[in-house]
Amino acid sequence: QVQLVESGGGLVQPGGSLRLSCAASGFTFSSYGMSWYRQAPGKERELVATISSSGSSTNYGDSVKGRFVISRDNAKNTVYLQMNNLKPEDTAIYYCNAERRLIGTRLRYWGQGTQVTVSS
Repeated sequence: QVQLVESGGGLVQPGGSLRLSCAASGFTFSSYGMSWYRQAPGKERELVATISSSGSSTNYGDSVKGRFVISRDNAKNTVYLQMNNLKPEDTAIYYCNAERRLIGTRLRYWGQGTQVTVSS
């Protein structure tokens, strides 16, 4: 049974930091690229950051570049999102995503999400 379980969300003041974690089980974690997405009320889900299966390559959405860092520990089947200098516009539900492309198909899994609220 595939599971992606996010944790670490909460309420933080502007300028503060949070570290999200996503624990994976039920699939070969080291074979999947991992990403964080977020969705704010009334907005479409957007890509925040992505990391390759080995961890050697990362990419970030323009709105979080220089503030957020994605990393992974394949020994612990966990992906992280370090969020620094948080802004009110970072408020959203953050979702963990696992993806693997095969010939003719794509395997994709989602977590249930964790709420991040940035407010004074």
